[in-house]
Amino acid sequence: MGILGDSLEKAAAANTTRPIPKSAGAQMRFLVKQHKGTKAVAQLLGISQRTVERYVKDQIKRPRKDLAARIEREVRRRWQPKVREKAKRRAAQTGGITIETRARFGFTAAPGTTDDGRIRLITQHLPPAYAARLFDAQSAGAPEQQLQNIAAEGLQEIYFKDRGRRADGLLVEFTDIDYVELDF
Repeated sequence: MGILGDSLEKAAAANTTRPIPKSAGAQMRFLVKQHKGTKAVAQLLGISQRTVERYVKDQIKRPRKDLAARIEREVRRRWQPKVREKAKRRAAQTGGITIETRARFGFTAAPGTTDDGRIRLITQHLPPAYAARLFDAQSAGAPEQQLQNIAAEGLQEIYFKDRGRRADGLLVEFTDIDYVELDF
């Protein structure tokens, strides 16, 4: 995933109500339960099935750093899916999404205006329609560029055009993203 897709995942994970399991054994048991077997978890993590079984039985307690990071990432991705979906549905229907970004914004506008892109730090709340479009595109497996285009369109309409009250005909380019944080 790209920077915007990762930010959507991170924002969804922030809506969970309980912390993920702490120990490697508990995390591995959770993954085994989710995948209905040790073989699938072994393939997912790139380790042997026997190693997965040893983590499940707490015969191995401390994984190496890279494996610990992979285990935690996979647990976070699958932790409390119903709670995450409820938060996404709420954002898409009533709450909207807040985007904070530092990126280069370039413009195509009327003659006589500057179209040179410049770095801006923007924090803006986008209405539920844009949140719904982002979630739909992400669940459909859209590429990062499509997610960026949806976010750029939302920022263009809400931040730069002020919901159609100014800058008619302005088109915004959302490039050179330094960071993006989303909240819903």
